[in-house]
Amino acid sequence: MALSNSQYNAIMRMYDRRQIENKHDQDARIRRVYEAVPALAEVQEELTASFAACAKCRLSGDETGAAVWRAKIEDLKEQRRVLLKSGGFSEDYINMRYQCPDCRDTGYRDGKKCHCFKQAEIELLYSQSGIHEKLNSENFEHFSLEYFDNTQVEPKSGKTAYEYMRQTVDFCWDYIERFGEEKGNILFTGKAGRGKTFLSSCIAKELMDRRFSVVYLSAVDMFDFLSKYKFDYDPSEEVQEMNQYILDCDLLIIDDLGTELINTFTTSQLFYLVNERMNRKKGTIISTNLPVNSLRDEFTDRVTSRIMSGYTIIPLYGEDIRIQKKLKGLTRLRVRPIMEKEIKLETDRWRKL
Repeated sequence: MALSNSQYNAIMRMYDRRQIENKHDQDARIRRVYEAVPALAEVQEELTASFAACAKCRLSGDETGAAVWRAKIEDLKEQRRVLLKSGGFSEDYINMRYQCPDCRDTGYRDGKKCHCFKQAEIELLYSQSGIHEKLNSENFEHFSLEYFDNTQVEPKSGKTAYEYMRQTVDFCWDYIERFGEEKGNILFTGKAGRGKTFLSSCIAKELMDRRFSVVYLSAVDMFDFLSKYKFDYDPSEEVQEMNQYILDCDLLIIDDLGTELINTFTTSQLFYLVNERMNRKKGTIISTNLPVNSLRDEFTDRVTSRIMSGYTIIPLYGEDIRIQKKLKGLTRLRVRPIMEKEIKLETDRWRKL
């Protein structure tokens, strides 16, 4: 995930544009205020001159003079506050506004890349890999409970598929809302087509929109990067940065765990990754077709125990959602009514695919 020079420059140009837009926005608000409260222009001009005079005194070592100017500045600020209020404006109405207050839209904070810069890196690379297109379709706006049966109770959950999924969605929203304070971990289990990847994408989209850094990788791709980092004599900058992102991002999503080649390397790396991210208090979501018992067989008791002790395990039940969507689409788009027998035959055909 290392940036080429052109990619880095593209992000810095974005910050340059932000700063220009911020200044234009502030200038427009200042003009609006001056038109409504002309006296404020004179106060603001005097305030600017006072700041310069105060700085000059401090540079020359004249603390007495600086104190006098500071007192005048506070008086002018109060006059400005009163004038703004009289015109119906908030106290901070003419202040500069930033999309990221932490770095003031420079991309850097305390000499290091700001969290917004890191997210810009991820979004740039994701946009080039098509992940944004995935999140545009796999999000809560496109989630519907209509594909879940609300008539039969699932023996394992004691609820209908509809009730259970509604409860699961509520949990996902709670996870998102609490993420800034508590970056928890989730293990989604269940057969293919039960919504594991879709729910992971929904969470990723919401957190990315809230400026959290999210890395979304299939288990195969993730272990491929980790093996290159560990076994290459001189790993590329891309591999080194990806390894760092995997460890440091706010949320790591590992999709389809168990589809990779499972051996001592992948088992040890999974334990290290799970353990290290928990120690760093970073959030992780894992989806797998493997039930918990099979997970233990594949990845050893040590790995499974660490996951079970630190993750909320959410098994997903019900019918294959993708089949249900196709069947719903079939009944909606048919030219003539399909008889009950034909629907049953079509359902059986899709289930055998």
